Amino acid sequence: MPQHKSAIKRLRQSEKRKQHNNTRRSKMRTHIKKVLNETDKETAEKYLKEAVSYIDRVSVKGIIHQNNAARKKSKLTNHVNNL
Repeated sequence: MPQHKSAIKRLRQSEKRKQHNNTRRSKMRTHIKKVLNETDKETAEKYLKEAVSYIDRVSVKGIIHQNNAARKKSKLTNHVNNL
Protein backbone atom coordinates (compact mmCIF):
# COMPACT_ATOMS: atom_id res chain seq x y z
CA MET A 1 0.00 0.00 0.00
CA PRO A 2 1.39 3.43 -0.87
CA GLN A 3 2.40 5.73 1.98
CA HIS A 4 2.79 9.11 0.27
CA LYS A 5 -0.19 11.29 -0.52
CA SER A 6 0.70 11.53 -4.22
CA ALA A 7 1.13 7.76 -4.50
CA ILE A 8 -2.28 7.20 -2.91
CA LYS A 9 -3.85 9.57 -5.42
CA ARG A 10 -2.01 7.88 -8.29
CA LEU A 11 -3.38 4.51 -7.14
CA ARG A 12 -6.93 5.90 -7.12
CA GLN A 13 -6.48 7.38 -10.59
CA SER A 14 -5.01 4.23 -12.08
CA GLU A 15 -7.88 2.11 -10.68
CA LYS A 16 -10.42 4.49 -12.15
CA ARG A 17 -8.68 4.46 -15.57
CA LYS A 18 -8.42 0.67 -15.47
CA GLN A 19 -12.17 0.29 -14.92
CA HIS A 20 -12.92 2.83 -17.65
CA ASN A 21 -10.60 1.12 -20.15
CA ASN A 22 -11.96 -2.34 -19.33
CA THR A 23 -15.49 -1.10 -19.98
CA ARG A 24 -14.48 0.30 -23.37
CA ARG A 25 -12.56 -2.85 -24.29
CA SER A 26 -15.54 -5.02 -23.33
CA LYS A 27 -17.91 -2.92 -25.43
CA MET A 28 -15.51 -3.21 -28.37
CA ARG A 29 -15.50 -7.01 -28.04
CA THR A 30 -19.30 -7.01 -27.98
CA HIS A 31 -19.38 -5.04 -31.24
CA ILE A 32 -16.94 -7.52 -32.80
CA LYS A 33 -19.03 -10.52 -31.69
CA LYS A 34 -22.16 -8.97 -33.19
CA VAL A 35 -20.45 -8.80 -36.59
CA LEU A 36 -18.96 -12.30 -36.40
CA ASN A 37 -22.23 -13.94 -35.27
CA GLU A 38 -24.38 -12.34 -37.97
CA THR A 39 -25.29 -14.46 -41.00
CA ASP A 40 -27.24 -11.86 -43.00
CA LYS A 41 -24.87 -9.74 -45.09
CA GLU A 42 -26.87 -6.49 -44.90
CA THR A 43 -27.18 -6.62 -41.13
CA ALA A 44 -23.54 -7.62 -40.82
CA GLU A 45 -22.53 -4.57 -42.86
CA LYS A 46 -24.53 -2.33 -40.53
CA TYR A 47 -22.86 -3.90 -37.50
CA LEU A 48 -19.48 -3.67 -39.24
CA LYS A 49 -19.85 0.08 -39.68
CA GLU A 50 -20.63 0.51 -35.97
CA ALA A 51 -17.79 -1.81 -34.91
CA VAL A 52 -15.17 -0.11 -37.09
CA SER A 53 -16.21 3.29 -35.79
CA TYR A 54 -15.96 2.12 -32.19
CA ILE A 55 -12.61 0.38 -32.75
CA ASP A 56 -11.24 3.62 -34.22
CA ARG A 57 -12.41 5.58 -31.17
CA VAL A 58 -10.86 3.09 -28.76
CA SER A 59 -7.63 3.18 -30.74
CA VAL A 60 -7.41 6.98 -30.74
CA LYS A 61 -7.93 7.02 -26.96
CA GLY A 62 -4.95 4.66 -26.58
CA ILE A 63 -6.89 1.75 -25.11
CA ILE A 64 -5.62 -0.53 -27.89
CA HIS A 65 -2.69 -0.06 -30.26
CA GLN A 66 -3.31 1.27 -33.77
CA ASN A 67 -1.95 -1.89 -35.41
CA ASN A 68 -4.22 -4.01 -33.22
CA ALA A 69 -7.18 -1.88 -34.33
CA ALA A 70 -6.20 -2.22 -37.99
CA ARG A 71 -5.90 -5.99 -37.62
CA LYS A 72 -9.35 -6.26 -36.01
CA LYS A 73 -10.97 -4.07 -38.68
CA SER A 74 -9.35 -6.10 -41.45
CA LYS A 75 -10.54 -9.37 -39.93
CA LEU A 76 -14.10 -8.09 -39.63
CA THR A 77 -14.14 -6.68 -43.16
CA ASN A 78 -12.89 -9.96 -44.62
CA HIS A 79 -15.55 -11.85 -42.67
CA VAL A 80 -18.36 -9.64 -43.99
CA ASN A 81 -17.03 -9.77 -47.57
CA ASN A 82 -17.01 -13.58 -47.44
CA LEU A 83 -20.66 -13.80 -46.39
